[in-house]
Amino acid sequence: MIAIGCDHAAISLKQAIMAHLDEQGIAYINLGTDGDPCDYPDMAKAVAEKIISGECERGILLCGTGIGMSMAANKIPGIRAAVCSDCFSTRYTRLHNDANILCMGERVIGQGLALELVDIFLTTGFEGGRHQRRVDKITALEQH
Repeated sequence: MIAIGCDHAAISLKQAIMAHLDEQGIAYINLGTDGDPCDYPDMAKAVAEKIISGECERGILLCGTGIGMSMAANKIPGIRAAVCSDCFSTRYTRLHNDANILCMGERVIGQGLALELVDIFLTTGFEGGRHQRRVDKITALEQH
């Protein structure tokens, strides 16, 4: 299950991503917003909580740039949110960083590329091995 949320700057991109997920039969939870103005930290928290609780495996957060969403989500222990706008970064944030939230900006990325990045993010696994040690060090930073 995927948790998806956006602020009012990325409603169109969220709708396109949800339609794309529907076409592929991928289950998701839409945590809003669907029209009302909202603050991106609230959406980041809602998506992150679904991942931390285990209800969702990964999340997608959208705002104007993706930056605010990633900054807010990364404040929550256990979250590794990455802003991505290219295929290489998206692939390697899963392979090497085990990112659990993909952040994108509607004002930064086109719809076609965004859908491609969603596919990469959802189908790429974590390599583990030497990368696990590094992810563990990221997790340890949450204790300070």
